[in-house]
Amino acid sequence: MAKKKEIDKDIEEIKKGIGTDKAVLGTIETIKYLKKGNVSKVFLSANVPEDVKTDLEYYSKLIKADVVELIYPNDELGVLCKKPFPISVICLLK
Repeated sequence: MAKKKEIDKDIEEIKKGIGTDKAVLGTIETIKYLKKGNVSKVFLSANVPEDVKTDLEYYSKLIKADVVELIYPNDELGVLCKKPFPISVICLLK
């Protein structure tokens, strides 16, 4: 049951970030902000490609940003964020 609460907490954090314009959607934009050092947390969908995941973990480690792997695939993550397209990567800005 604790696992479910952690998941809900992560989704609520993403929704709050989208509501306050502190969330950035997409792999390319996330990597851009990671290189600048402006990211506090990165969320990955369950089916993000392995090479993308490796790159994001590398850049996140450099700036000490948290990486959270969600159990939701990218199409469900898009629905949870109320977007009409799949989302594989979301980052929250500092």
